[in-house]
Amino acid sequence: MKLKFNSALSLVAVGVVSALQTVSAAPVYEIQNIEDYDLNGTLASTINGYGMFVNQQNQLVGISQGKKKLEVNDDDNSIIDIEDGISPEQLVTYSINAPIEANNFTFIAEGNGATGSWLPIFDSVFGTRAPEDNPETVNSINASYYGINNAGLRVGSYTGPEQKVAYTGQTAGQEYWYYREFEERAFVKKADGTDIAIAPPYTTYTKDDTDVVVGGVSVAAAINDNNQVTGYGSTALANSSIERLNACITGEVYPVDVCVQLNQYPDASGFRRILYQTRAMVWQLDDSGVTPTELPLGLTSTSDVVFTAQGLGINNDGTVAGRSHVYRNNDTDKLAFDAAYWKKDSNGTYQYHWVKMTDDQLSSIAYDINDNGILVGSYKQYIEGYSRDKFFYVDTNQASPTFVTPNDFYQGISDRSSRPRDINNKDQVVGYIEATSEKEKPRLKSGFLFDKNSDEFYDLNELLVCESKGYTQEGNGDWTRNKVEVTDGNGDVLFYESEIRIVEANSINEDGTIVGTAFIRKPSYQFDSNGDLVIGDNGKPLFLLNADGQPVTAFIPRMVVMQPSNSGTACTVKESDNSGNANYERKGGASFMWLLTLPLLWFRRRKV
Repeated sequence: MKLKFNSALSLVAVGVVSALQTVSAAPVYEIQNIEDYDLNGTLASTINGYGMFVNQQNQLVGISQGKKKLEVNDDDNSIIDIEDGISPEQLVTYSINAPIEANNFTFIAEGNGATGSWLPIFDSVFGTRAPEDNPETVNSINASYYGINNAGLRVGSYTGPEQKVAYTGQTAGQEYWYYREFEERAFVKKADGTDIAIAPPYTTYTKDDTDVVVGGVSVAAAINDNNQVTGYGSTALANSSIERLNACITGEVYPVDVCVQLNQYPDASGFRRILYQTRAMVWQLDDSGVTPTELPLGLTSTSDVVFTAQGLGINNDGTVAGRSHVYRNNDTDKLAFDAAYWKKDSNGTYQYHWVKMTDDQLSSIAYDINDNGILVGSYKQYIEGYSRDKFFYVDTNQASPTFVTPNDFYQGISDRSSRPRDINNKDQVVGYIEATSEKEKPRLKSGFLFDKNSDEFYDLNELLVCESKGYTQEGNGDWTRNKVEVTDGNGDVLFYESEIRIVEANSINEDGTIVGTAFIRKPSYQFDSNGDLVIGDNGKPLFLLNADGQPVTAFIPRMVVMQPSNSGTACTVKESDNSGNANYERKGGASFMWLLTLPLLWFRRRKV
């Protein structure tokens, strides 16, 4: 919808009018994986769940994260099933002195219209075990799914399994040091269950007669229906990393593999000491195996700088969307990390194409491109004094492609950050946008749906039927929030209100099925000074209570599936927080933000 700006209307008023008029003409959606006003959106024994991609057969892939810290009752040595509230999470530490424990688990789900549709089902990758397996048996492989094609082939990345070597240090009682041969490796899982690892071009450092397996890094981010996979892989070591590996070879404190692992782990600031040159890749999967193609970097240079390129989306023509370091307009003083696409020329050779930015944009990234050649991404720019991300699209079929920034809730470019995640062949785009306007505070996010053909931009939360937002209808027709009854460790019956909020849409198929992540409200347990659950007389944990004696609630993420409704109407109940105590669960939120951006975004240019 386009509105001519009337000076008598504030931007906020225009936004309200826009939202109201948009809903009347917009599709209506229902959440499909609701069970008793709760989202069935993560694996058992995990806290957080994320829907990553859905294909045309209504098969999706997702990630569960945050294995629960299982509590043992001292009296009978039993496991306490803590499902009613926000449970403690097992701490994951980076240490060569303790066994390696996984915290990411892959799942699939399928919608078939029957009871149990869209139920997350653990999907083992390279022998990983479900998080609810015997807590005494450690699963050391982290695995993540990012995409699935219409033949059911899934792609993602995983870590090597734990290796160990005899300990020769001074700490009494320690038997082993622990390490992995690689920290991130691309893979394809075929529909028949076969796992295919995709190694990067560079995995081994050689000095004199010594070969050191450093593993390298590769990620499979997307797959098309021709079994072409795009992602990125390491192609060489940074010079500073070579120096560190030489020190591992000549050092006497640790075995070489253990020393390498110590440098692979991030330090307190998140910095990894082993750095790689990284390039966008395409891997063709066929009966003979996997054929790799390294895509060209957006610049030519012989300097001692770590440059990076990444493939993040691919259409059925094999055109890749992503980003690369580039000298803007061939000016070596204007190095940027910008959105790009790689397209085959008449000879079948991939050519790099820069998505042209201006000096106002600090950086940019492309996430996907559909079969119509419409590319979607976001750029970073200062708006009203703050750095914001803004969603854009580009028609790559144009002679001189130019990015377009759609209006969201205002006439003109707002200061609300937004990022797309996926575009289908109907030119419908999904992603997330900031839903609140506070300048100095963290902003609440909403999943969005943008229809390029009608130029309409929707907040998905405004398209849901009332049942999908946590409401129940009373006999008189009024809608009120569903009240959930829980019993705490003292035997007291307590209540809190259901609430479901779509915070990101990650994928949309041709039928309009959308998968992503929603926040659901859950009560918070009490913890003692050691961070352990406070257990009551009946063996159940105690809830943290507010001034009214009811549970304090917080939000945690869950995989969500939305489909167009055939009979429902969009909910018009005004949103309100009746309890006054809804907060974001900060521990889950930190992990959530990591997964929103995937591990695809955390590459930084560094001097070597």
